[in-house]
Amino acid sequence: MSPDGSISFGSTLSVTMRCPLCATEDTKVIDSRPAENGGAIRRRRECLVCGERFTTFERPVIVATVVKRSGRNEAFDREKIRRGLEFALADRPVPEGTVDDIVVRIEASARAGSAHVTSQELGKAVLAELRDVDEVAYLRFASVYKDFQGASDFEREAAALEQRNNGASVS
Repeated sequence: MSPDGSISFGSTLSVTMRCPLCATEDTKVIDSRPAENGGAIRRRRECLVCGERFTTFERPVIVATVVKRSGRNEAFDREKIRRGLEFALADRPVPEGTVDDIVVRIEASARAGSAHVTSQELGKAVLAELRDVDEVAYLRFASVYKDFQGASDFEREAAALEQRNNGASVS
């Protein structure tokens, strides 16, 4: 990136950040710092035309491919993970930033492995995170991920969760 905030791709294409208020490309970076446990860079910018200040995030592009149960491949999408977590954690008393932290950990784990990750591996990772955060959210997510068909599925999963929790507190 050049000092003026533009990004050059070869010698033919240059991209600059536009102000979200006036759409000018005349902006400058006034602060940069790591974000999301080092998984992104947070930049505060200021428009030199209208004075508006705004925040941008730079994140690495994940090259991981998700292999679905059907065998179909699709690009890893952190927003799909986020939506699933937000649905499971809706109206639950969890600290602010919990969803962001979980998404960062799952994304880092997907990036750290091979170029292909299965949807089952991602689902298990989400379940493991939710198990430690909120039991109701865990059961909500498990009901969709494991395709619960009735109350007995909830009972079985709740019993397994209870057994795991009792076993963990005894050790």
